[in-house]
Amino acid sequence: MANQDFNDLLAFLAVARERSFTKAAAKLGVVQSTLSHTIKRLESQMGLRLLTRTTRSVGLTEAGERLQQSVAPRIDEIERDIAALMSLRDKPSGTIRITLSEHALKKAVWPKLVGILRTYPDIKVEFDIETAFRNIVEDGFDAGIRLGESVEKDMIAVRIGPDWRLVAIASPAYLKEHSKPKHPQDLLKHVCIKRRAAAGGHYVWEFGRSGQDLRVRVEGQVTFNDSHAMIEAAIKGFGIAYVPEDMVTRHVRSGELVIVLDDWSPTFDGYYLYYPSSRQNSAAFKVIVDALRHHDTRRKRS
Repeated sequence: MANQDFNDLLAFLAVARERSFTKAAAKLGVVQSTLSHTIKRLESQMGLRLLTRTTRSVGLTEAGERLQQSVAPRIDEIERDIAALMSLRDKPSGTIRITLSEHALKKAVWPKLVGILRTYPDIKVEFDIETAFRNIVEDGFDAGIRLGESVEKDMIAVRIGPDWRLVAIASPAYLKEHSKPKHPQDLLKHVCIKRRAAAGGHYVWEFGRSGQDLRVRVEGQVTFNDSHAMIEAAIKGFGIAYVPEDMVTRHVRSGELVIVLDDWSPTFDGYYLYYPSSRQNSAAFKVIVDALRHHDTRRKRS
């Protein structure tokens, strides 16, 4: 059926239901003369008279009655189906793929999403745990999460967590056998637990105080690319480790670990969720972004 024929049928049904050209025209948002012309065209195309018109009322002919009984239920069904489909436009559903580090997942992401994912069971989130940076466009991710200082300028960045520190920690047993470092350069005389950098090689420890920045390339017996393993090795006395402070709070409180060089521990820009400006945000994606958004407005990029 041509679009015009379908529109003519809708016009006919409006008149048939209202039994009035005036009321039907108002409901359809057209002028009465246009509606009258539409009905005449439909009758001409079908070769049947569908309506009886008097100065006071509008009635249906036998053909009109049969057409209404045949078409109205089908039109109603189509309208219900379309309404159901349109509701999906705003219904949060679908899969969101995010690349991020394990620390970002545990500290800035997962605690905020537990309740949201239970509220929206049709939203599925796929986490890709990587220490290396990924090209989210080429690798098919919806978004990535990394420290604010590392987000490319052409990306939309949404802050999802507060600033945080890396701290140097060691066990009391280790510090009993080795003098406590007072300056980052003292680490060169210590056994340290090294971290494998995402791009290869070893992470160079970064320190700062009073505008002075230092980078120290430490040495040690063991190397990990996982903070949990580094913390466990530090507890067992294998040396000084350099890890996110929020991961060792309970160990420091219990006395298992001691923070050293505390006044040299720098604060890093917090985690940001980032995605390309060209991305068409779905309802599901907006739910995830809003749930993760950090609401401390003192330092917001978006």
